[in-house]
Amino acid sequence: MCLGVPGKVVFIKEDIAEVDFGGIKREVSLLICPDVMEGDYVLVHVGFAIQRLEKEEALETLALFKEIERGYRESAEEDR
Repeated sequence: MCLGVPGKVVFIKEDIAEVDFGGIKREVSLLICPDVMEGDYVLVHVGFAIQRLEKEEALETLALFKEIERGYRESAEEDR
């Protein structure tokens, strides 16, 4: 199973982008998606932007991740 995480491109230098994942910034390769621009949302897997995303799709996915996290935390608290 693969997990791609959406993030927002905040800076590009050559073929490396700085991508913001909800406050955590990481360097990501743009070799697979060379036409990505600053401000775009991308789907990232193992350090590579593998697809450009529409903003709405990226934000919806991020909201689902937060919902999963919230459910996990609530479940962990109930187990205590």
